[in-house]
Amino acid sequence: MGFLSKLADGNKKEVKRLGKIADKVLALEEDISLLTDDEIKEKTKAFQEKLHAEEDVKKQNKMLDDILPEAYALVREGAKRVFNMSPYRVQVMGGIAIHKGDIAEMRTGEGKTLTATMPTYLNALAGRGVHVITVNEYLSSVQSEEMAELYNFLGLTVGLNLNSKSTEEKREAYASDITYSTNNELGFDYLRDNMVNYAEERVMRPLHFAIIDEVDSILIDEARTPLIISGEAEKSTSLYTQANVFAKMLKNEEDYNYDKKTKSVQLTEQGIDKAERMFKIDNLYDVKNVEIISHINTALRAHVTLQRDVDYMVHEGEVLIVDQFTGRTMPGRRFSEGLHQAIEAKEGVQIQNESKTMASITFQNYFRMYNKLSGMTGTAKTEEEEFRNIYNMTVTQIPTNRPVQRVDKPDLIYISQKGKFDAVVEDVIEKHKKGQPILLGTVAVETSEYISNLLKKRGVRHDVLNAKNHEREADIVSKAGQKGAVTIATNMAGRGTDIKLGEGVEELGGLAVIGTERHESRRIDDQLRGRSGRQGDKGDSRFYLSLQDELMVRFGSDRLQKMMNRLGMDDSTPIESRMVSRAVESAQKRVEGNNFDARKRILEYDDVLRKQREIIYGERNNIIDSESSDELVQGMLRSTLETAIRYYINEEEDDPDYEPFINYVDDVFLSEGDLKVEDIRGKDNEDIFEVVWAKIEKVLESQRSKIGEQFNEFERMILLRSIDAHWTDHIDTMDQLRQGIHLRSYGQQNPLRDYQNEGHQLFDDMMTAIEEDVSKYILKSVITVEDDVEREKTKDLGKAEHVNAEDGKEKVKPQPYVKGEEVGRNDPCPCGSGKKYKNCHGA
Repeated sequence: MGFLSKLADGNKKEVKRLGKIADKVLALEEDISLLTDDEIKEKTKAFQEKLHAEEDVKKQNKMLDDILPEAYALVREGAKRVFNMSPYRVQVMGGIAIHKGDIAEMRTGEGKTLTATMPTYLNALAGRGVHVITVNEYLSSVQSEEMAELYNFLGLTVGLNLNSKSTEEKREAYASDITYSTNNELGFDYLRDNMVNYAEERVMRPLHFAIIDEVDSILIDEARTPLIISGEAEKSTSLYTQANVFAKMLKNEEDYNYDKKTKSVQLTEQGIDKAERMFKIDNLYDVKNVEIISHINTALRAHVTLQRDVDYMVHEGEVLIVDQFTGRTMPGRRFSEGLHQAIEAKEGVQIQNESKTMASITFQNYFRMYNKLSGMTGTAKTEEEEFRNIYNMTVTQIPTNRPVQRVDKPDLIYISQKGKFDAVVEDVIEKHKKGQPILLGTVAVETSEYISNLLKKRGVRHDVLNAKNHEREADIVSKAGQKGAVTIATNMAGRGTDIKLGEGVEELGGLAVIGTERHESRRIDDQLRGRSGRQGDKGDSRFYLSLQDELMVRFGSDRLQKMMNRLGMDDSTPIESRMVSRAVESAQKRVEGNNFDARKRILEYDDVLRKQREIIYGERNNIIDSESSDELVQGMLRSTLETAIRYYINEEEDDPDYEPFINYVDDVFLSEGDLKVEDIRGKDNEDIFEVVWAKIEKVLESQRSKIGEQFNEFERMILLRSIDAHWTDHIDTMDQLRQGIHLRSYGQQNPLRDYQNEGHQLFDDMMTAIEEDVSKYILKSVITVEDDVEREKTKDLGKAEHVNAEDGKEKVKPQPYVKGEEVGRNDPCPCGSGKKYKNCHGA
């Protein structure tokens, strides 16, 4: 309690401090209102000139703090003239917290979009670019269109970055003062920028300042999944089919055990015997059967732990992941480690090829690259520790403009799910009769459809909003606050949706929110509650739970079940108790703690790769940005030769065997016969280096004169191609190492330390292999240079074939397609674009 009171005191002090600065902004209102529209634009120009003259970022930030009151007052005046609305004092306070690089926690309906305009405008004046980040492209498009009016009025440019935009359009969007984008697209653009061969192919500028809307969703909920750009790796799918047939034959508790708390599945002795008979092997756990075990475990996960219409959906022959935090499908995203293929086998749709990771990054490491990071949301305080530890951001709770009138009623808990849903339907009918609008929140698509059927049987008209009919989202949400409206929604309606009350609804008690299950994260429940009671409106909320709900089963419903049975309670009698609600909350805290640990672990492992990524990307950028790579190539040639001499020639011996060294030199540097034993016999290592180096320089000069003007280009392409080929193999190796490293803990070893040590060794080996490759290709390649060699043709040297991003963004160039044999609508298009035939040449 002492810790909590300290936090509350800290928040009070911060709110007081923000209030003082906000008062300075409001005090300028009258003076700024006297300015003409042109004078406001001139003010912007004057600020920009002053800031652009200062190159030091720290000094620039100090100048921004100094001009904050006047800049915020300009935005307030601009909003008044453009939108006929002016940010309240609490919104100005939220805007100041965001400028500081903190998180402003503001309740639903408090106007976060307008709050963000002030820090966005102020930081955009520095000319380094501001990224405003939303959870989906629909919100990015809507917000950029609406807010562009204000920013243009103030004299700033606005860009919108979408997945569908071309490279030129993306570059233009990033060059604007303010860029609206989703977190996924930013991460993928960063990775793609580090896969290009020419500087002009990049689209982004250095990362300066980001404001993240729904910051907890992006930095916490999505932080468990890294962004991956992958290329195809050809692998047989027959094992997926066999493992799927085998998994279907198994029975729970006989052939396998399923632990609901940890969601883990283990084969029993009987299950192991069945597997050995099915796959015709003597010992399932023999090292040579590792692939079979992996496929069996994956198939079991697909059948036992993942449910259709809860964790994923099947749409037009394609398995789509359902985001458990937003309820939306994630097209283009796939489960990793063969799990997606196992689900495809389970559902009987076409099994796609496995993919090979070519570039990846976690959101934690991407967002920590910004000079300044900030955000806003309605629910962040419960995760303050994580924000502080990982992102160095503090959460400030901003007071509401008007007091909250919503009544949050205690949870009702039933023995079975049937009893719970019957009670929910009765509650809906009772409220619907008097005309009160109702928002019914569900955790899964399946549940939303089940309740919809129950209400249909009782003749209650309603709308359903879930991942299957998200096209009608805007229309459904706009009507959800009208008299008599009943809306069933998954977590989709929890974020970024503003439900306005219709006429006469306030008198009926406002919007009633009914939750049909507790989510494992308290923030998701709070988001749902927050749809009601915006801007001082009336409203109420209540959650209906049952002892069969997943969260209750995973965390201690047994004791409650015994207690309810002892009291002789039946299915229609609920428990309404603050004590039970607290027990549920403590279960949620435990899950949140587990999830935090999981994210922390991912970050610790990714930090190893982060350092390596920085070295490789830095090396690539140096090659791309420098006019000549001669120095780098010569450095690699020298390093490779020195390593070879140390490895093959032992100076301690009187008459070492020179043949292995000469064979190596013939293979990597020179032609056969160029170096003879008598050239180096009796010499020390330094003299041997000089003898061989003189010969290498001659070959290098010969290559330079043969290739002529294109030699610089040739060197660059060899360097980039070698780095990219070895880096993608290295990522794959590191991935495999990480998947098996946790088993080391059984041998009393620290898996993370082993991963760091072995990862470091693998990286050193990779760097040596890159240098050796570059040496061999530079000196040994036979190039035919034609007079009309175009730069475009040379570009292909460094490109990986068929680069296919997991965000669904296609990087391969489609080939001309001649219509011939019949192609299925959902089959890959024969032109090689990677798209389905119906979306490409079959459109």
